[in-house]
Amino acid sequence: MSAQNTDLPRTNEHGQPIGPALPGWTPRPRPDADRLRGRYCTLERLDVERHADDLYAAYAAAPDDSDWTYLPVGPFDSREQYRDWARRQAQTDDPWHYAVVDASTGRAVGTLALMRQDPSNGAVEVGWVVFSRAMQRTPLSTEAHFLLMRYVFDELGYRRYEWKCDSLNAPSRRAAERLGFTYEGTFRQAVVYNGRSRDTTWLSVLDGDWPQAKKGFETWLSPENFAVDGHQRSALRTR
Repeated sequence: MSAQNTDLPRTNEHGQPIGPALPGWTPRPRPDADRLRGRYCTLERLDVERHADDLYAAYAAAPDDSDWTYLPVGPFDSREQYRDWARRQAQTDDPWHYAVVDASTGRAVGTLALMRQDPSNGAVEVGWVVFSRAMQRTPLSTEAHFLLMRYVFDELGYRRYEWKCDSLNAPSRRAAERLGFTYEGTFRQAVVYNGRSRDTTWLSVLDGDWPQAKKGFETWLSPENFAVDGHQRSALRTR
């Protein structure tokens, strides 16, 4: 006699398959933390006076504008233009923007945000990821994502954490998969931006994925994982 298949879907009184029950589920809080501290960086709620000049200088230090290709804004022609944009973003609750502040210098070197907040269903998207060259491919970039994911899952209790990008933006998809996101599909002709059409790639981390991903982050971010010259000893393993 074969063992019972516990993966079969539940059925209702009409014999129709239905999803898993969520007893006790309640809508989750909206993001409201002003500061998330880490070892290599701190996420601070975006503030024009504290962060905008540092951010503009960090972005302007890049040798070209390629970091802005897949973003609906930028590059910015002047400090004042960037400050105006940042001021508007700092006044919104969705997206909830954070500046990434380098712990070693106290300077803001990038941004990211929690957006498309859906407290009723426990889903939220990380977006507006604009990391300057000063933090790309450094522990800061990985820790910034870890701090936000830990906040979403461990403190806010969300079920779903999304990442979306232009389907042609291969580096963005690779970064998401390194961080533990799973590819879910592509929405064709989903967006018009910068005068062109965009197919959008969807990826996610679920609350069931998070414990293993969290362990991988903590192992990778430990000081023991980095040599004296700052190079990693072992690669990040989130899945």
